[in-house]
Amino acid sequence: MDSSEHGSSVTSPGVAIGGTLPPGLTEEEAEEIQVELTKVDDEIQTLRQVLVAKERHAAELKRRLGISPLSEIKQNINKGWHDVQCSNAYLSASATLEDIGRSDAYKRTQETLSQAGQMTSAAFSTMGSAIRNRFGEMRALPYSNSGNSPSFKSFEDKVDNMKYKVMGRSNGEGDHSPTSNNAPF
Repeated sequence: MDSSEHGSSVTSPGVAIGGTLPPGLTEEEAEEIQVELTKVDDEIQTLRQVLVAKERHAAELKRRLGISPLSEIKQNINKGWHDVQCSNAYLSASATLEDIGRSDAYKRTQETLSQAGQMTSAAFSTMGSAIRNRFGEMRALPYSNSGNSPSFKSFEDKVDNMKYKVMGRSNGEGDHSPTSNNAPF
């Protein structure tokens, strides 16, 4: 392999790419540097070949030990996560977040948002009950046939579904209502 493949700036002993020697460099010094560069390039190539052979050998040893690429990735991720958790930045950020979590302002904000959520849930519940009761009254009227129409039942189901979702989530329940397969309202 010639030196031009390794990015050498000398094309032949003693002559730079521009065809002249750099200032202050004799032809003998240029030839010595060229010989040294050739040796270094050869050593680099040898080291590359040795590295490739070592990598193959390591892969074979891992295969024989049953270490898969996936387990290596998992191990690397775990080590990386451990390193992150031990880093000064992570420890500092964790301490800051803990301080914020213990602050009075955070606790007041958390309580306020919790109360707002409960009030909103109660308002939706009241509204849903009122709408359902009103539709029930309309259905009971003798002159009203709209209560039995498919669109009325669909609307009523959506109102019930909305109430159930709001109330169910506020109580920590999942969504298991019989009308939960309807589109959300």
